[in-house]
Amino acid sequence: MIISSSHRRNAVRFALLASLAGTPAMAQVMAAAEQAAAAPAEQDTTRSRAGETVTTEDGEIVVSGERPIRESERAALLVQKNSDQLVSVLSADAVGRLPDQNIAQAVSRLPGVAVQRDQGQARYVNLRGAPLNWTTLSFDGINVISPEGRDARFDSIPSAIATQVVVRKAVTPDMTAETIAGNINVITRSAFDYKGLHMQGRGGIGYVDLGGGMEYEATGVISDRWNTGIGEIGAVLSGSFYERTMATDNIETDWETVSRDLRPFGTGENPNSFVDTATGPRRVWARETENKLYRLTRRNYSVSGRLEWAPDSDNKMFVTSIYSAFTDNELRSNYIFDLDDQEGRVPNLNTACASNVLAPNTTGYADACVNTPFRGTVYGIDINANLLSREFKQSVFINTIGGDHKFDGWTVSWRGNYTQSKDDRSFPAQLNYESPGFGTNGATATSRPTVFYDLTNPQNQVVELYRTLRAADGTLSRGDRVLSIADFPTSLTRVRGQKAIDTTDAYTGRIDIARETSLFGDTKFSVGLQYDNRVKEVDERLLDVNSTATANGLNIFTQAALPLDPAAMSIPDPYLGQLQLGYTFPYFGKQKIIDAVRAVEPFAAYNFNNNNYYKVAEQVWSGYAMGLTKFDWGSIVYGARFEHVTNQSTAFRATVPGGPVNLLNTVNRDFTQIYPSLHINWNATDEMKVRLSFNTGAARPDYPVLRPNFTFNDANLTVSGGNPDAKPEQTKGVDLYWEYYPRSGGFFMLGAHYKDVSDVLFGATRQFGLDILNSNGVNRADYVFSTTLNGGSGKVYGIEAAAQIQLDNFLSEDHWWGGFGIQTNVSLNRSEAVTPSGDKVRFPGTSDIVLNVGPYYEKYGFSARVSYQYRSSWIDGLGDPAVGGDFYWAADGELDISARYAITKNFEIYADLSNMLNGPGRRFVGNDARSIERETFGRRYTGGIRVTY
Repeated sequence: MIISSSHRRNAVRFALLASLAGTPAMAQVMAAAEQAAAAPAEQDTTRSRAGETVTTEDGEIVVSGERPIRESERAALLVQKNSDQLVSVLSADAVGRLPDQNIAQAVSRLPGVAVQRDQGQARYVNLRGAPLNWTTLSFDGINVISPEGRDARFDSIPSAIATQVVVRKAVTPDMTAETIAGNINVITRSAFDYKGLHMQGRGGIGYVDLGGGMEYEATGVISDRWNTGIGEIGAVLSGSFYERTMATDNIETDWETVSRDLRPFGTGENPNSFVDTATGPRRVWARETENKLYRLTRRNYSVSGRLEWAPDSDNKMFVTSIYSAFTDNELRSNYIFDLDDQEGRVPNLNTACASNVLAPNTTGYADACVNTPFRGTVYGIDINANLLSREFKQSVFINTIGGDHKFDGWTVSWRGNYTQSKDDRSFPAQLNYESPGFGTNGATATSRPTVFYDLTNPQNQVVELYRTLRAADGTLSRGDRVLSIADFPTSLTRVRGQKAIDTTDAYTGRIDIARETSLFGDTKFSVGLQYDNRVKEVDERLLDVNSTATANGLNIFTQAALPLDPAAMSIPDPYLGQLQLGYTFPYFGKQKIIDAVRAVEPFAAYNFNNNNYYKVAEQVWSGYAMGLTKFDWGSIVYGARFEHVTNQSTAFRATVPGGPVNLLNTVNRDFTQIYPSLHINWNATDEMKVRLSFNTGAARPDYPVLRPNFTFNDANLTVSGGNPDAKPEQTKGVDLYWEYYPRSGGFFMLGAHYKDVSDVLFGATRQFGLDILNSNGVNRADYVFSTTLNGGSGKVYGIEAAAQIQLDNFLSEDHWWGGFGIQTNVSLNRSEAVTPSGDKVRFPGTSDIVLNVGPYYEKYGFSARVSYQYRSSWIDGLGDPAVGGDFYWAADGELDISARYAITKNFEIYADLSNMLNGPGRRFVGNDARSIERETFGRRYTGGIRVTY
């Protein structure tokens, strides 16, 4: 336990000293809160009953440790109340009260915060309905580029690394201008947070019901401080580890309009089957449906250390290092039913159906006379079996040196930082198997399956496999049901292995100078300069061997003695999932497919992939001037930030269309902008505040967007394209918030926000449709293509409300039922943006409703808490009508439960129950009826102990 069990003194001072130390805005927050702590009568009607926070005569806050939820809530609210900015604060105890394995999950319980998940884990943050890249990430006040780029990824940051998290929603001049929606600042531990020697440990073990895997977690902290002849020295070392082994149930379907489907619409056809195109309404058919059946182990781990020296009360210097990593070891059994394999045989008649009989030499795909887009039978289709082992790793290594100095009314803070982010996308083995060819007029179609599909229930899409029969005239029909997919012959067609790392090296230097003056009564002026140098470079090497490849004139598969039957890769392990597939399949052995790749390595090389290479170098020179003027009625923060940005993007391109990609292409861009802001804080009463903010910013395109080339991913059947001419999204925003802090405790908030946006960036998706990337026998024209384009104007706006209350706040005497309380918030968001084609859509990431409800009980050393989170559907990206329309995430609801009991003040036991609703993560295209992905992940149960000293 961080706040409660260490008996930390002056919790408010701790919460602010660590928070963005060195930046003037947070220094102002710290000073305000310290003034509040020095005037307890105005801030708290502190009760001294057991388990309460007590204010001592010297104005310090002492946390007893018996009511950690209540105590950490009060400390956090005191920070918020006395801030000159719009912030939400999460203390380490609040993080530790729930099964929050990473920072994304922890902050998702704060007002206005919604998360996007992967494999059931919170990964990305949408703040107040804004796109992902509008929220920046920082550690101890230093902005950090995520391994994936500007879309800050939070599942690689364990919550155990933080002693506090501050979400800043109103942008001030000392913050980087690309912080449009807000900044999430992860504050790590300092030895000066504790009175002396401090040790803490936590360990737990759990069970995942989907797949029957285990879950392990452990954290440890040791800290001490020493008075020496040259001042006080402090050191802290912490580490964390988390592992989860699980299975995932997955169904995916890709949709398309078919040019040969010209039949007129029949009476009563399902309107969900259609999409409007430039040529009028068209049916949308499932071109392929598949299962991705995962077995995976995920790990998070971190190590951090901090050494500090305070020669006196006016000077402090420090050096800190943080290493955090996320690994995803995944085995994917992927069975793709390629329904449109014989799309060229679709009858292209534009007359009404004369009968519902299948025409000879056709498969039934996209034939409105015999099938519907949601239900039907396709004969003699191709099975594409993809056996994949991935070993992904994302890591962040942050190193900072800095100092804070005060003298004669001046404050000087300086920071130097080097951060390296790595995204290791390597996969040691991928084997592809395919059915035999269709043959002339279906002569060999009987070796392929016939598939019955029923996609009418978006929550449970069904396929069934049958034998294929062929009549003398070429008409195909359905034979006996087949339960095992292994009964259909497939043969090895491709062997791949990849070694790929995207590396971002970032250097930051910053100096901030502030001066207290008596101008206008009480004014603090601050100026600062900052230099950022960031370089992201991709190194991808691919081994790719198909069944016809040769070395020294001989077939490589033959020389490597590779078995062509997938049965050679099978293992007898039972199915771990719970999905009713409609067929059975064998799992593959990881080492078996890795050995297959190693067998071909003597005959083929890992070639540098020119197609997917890019390097983007970014330099940002910035400066700001800011004032904070305090009045009897409140305060005003005002100023402006200047930024000059240069980008150099380099990638290979083909010298001629379809030719080799071997010409290095470099594009240079730069722009300069000034970003003013104004923040007014009115103390309406001692308990009530009103905040009004006007701010500006710009969201720069992500690094992969700036690359001047196309890249492809054969494992995911995708192509993506860069756009070095993409312009930043420019924003102007206003925030108006009312906050109420009753003397008895608790918190109520009601706020509204609005942002006007120009040059909106859109991710657009369609079928690639070009053959310029085809090579080595691979047709990439059918891959899903995505790129980023500037559209027109847009707006994001909404309201949010929050309440935190406990019954003890209203009781004059101690009762057991006074331990009941609730923390709840709701956000109502709307957005609108003009696409590059002129259409109006929602911004990606905007959910109309984001709701958190967290009732709890805490008293007598026991605490129990329930957390329910809900967000309504949101758009994920734009899609061409040819693929069914725009892509959406369906509504998501999550329920977590936790309980703790403090046996002594130093020893606690706990239990966490996560994902109790086991709701699916589901995406759809165009409308809710057309699911493109549905996954479930299972419930998780964990228990353990926590020890402090």
